[in-house]
Amino acid sequence: AGSQIQGTAGIPRRSKRRKSVSIAYEPGQGDGAEPRRARWEPRDWREQLERIRQMRRSRDAPVDEMGVQKCYDSSAPPQVMRYQVLLALMLSSQTKDQVTSAAMVRLRQRGLTVDTVLQMDDETLGQIIYPVGFWRNKVKYIKQTTAILKQKYGGDIPSTVEELVQLPGVGPKMAHLAMHIAWDSVAGIAVDTHVHRISNRLKWVKKETKHPEETRVALEDWLPRDLWKEINWLLVGFGQQTCLPVNPRCSQCLNQDICPAAKKL
Repeated sequence: AGSQIQGTAGIPRRSKRRKSVSIAYEPGQGDGAEPRRARWEPRDWREQLERIRQMRRSRDAPVDEMGVQKCYDSSAPPQVMRYQVLLALMLSSQTKDQVTSAAMVRLRQRGLTVDTVLQMDDETLGQIIYPVGFWRNKVKYIKQTTAILKQKYGGDIPSTVEELVQLPGVGPKMAHLAMHIAWDSVAGIAVDTHVHRISNRLKWVKKETKHPEETRVALEDWLPRDLWKEINWLLVGFGQQTCLPVNPRCSQCLNQDICPAAKKL
């Protein structure tokens, strides 16, 4: 599932100043003062990145047109918008953007707020979100998470990764995207299957990683922090259109001559 992180200015941030997020399971993350010049970095990565930017200029991938950043009601109060962002992210797991977007449209037609979801029975919620992947589990997670948001956060969503990942059905990728989209805060790199796959193909990880969380830690170790927010959006769309999971379109890729995986695939 792809989730885009551009175009987030529409959701106002909290007026009170928040402390910078420091995540215990992310070594080396903090104020960014540690010099990065001595760290390992991939060969040709800057040129590869710039070429991916060129290939993504048209912004016409599914993530651009139907990603999570397009799923919430921009005219709703900020708290409601943030809740809708989180729900869209929960629905997007193992689900194509087109299916997530359609489910969000149906939910919003019912008035998508914490209270309306809590008042909805499980069968109705399931009928609305079907056919998103693992929809039965998502009904359970959505109801549980929504109840927690109502009881513990006054109907809003948490503003830290640590709290977000404690919610039922919310993983690290969703948490980082929620920080990006809902709070306009970069706490880390959101790594989904596209970012994971492409990072390994381009050798943007020092050694092969097996899971997205490994890839996130590996990328954050060397990728300049000012690129963390952009990288998900770039690679998700690139993975949807060109660097496909099966039969990637290497002949159409501007990186064909400097991609370590191009000749093997």
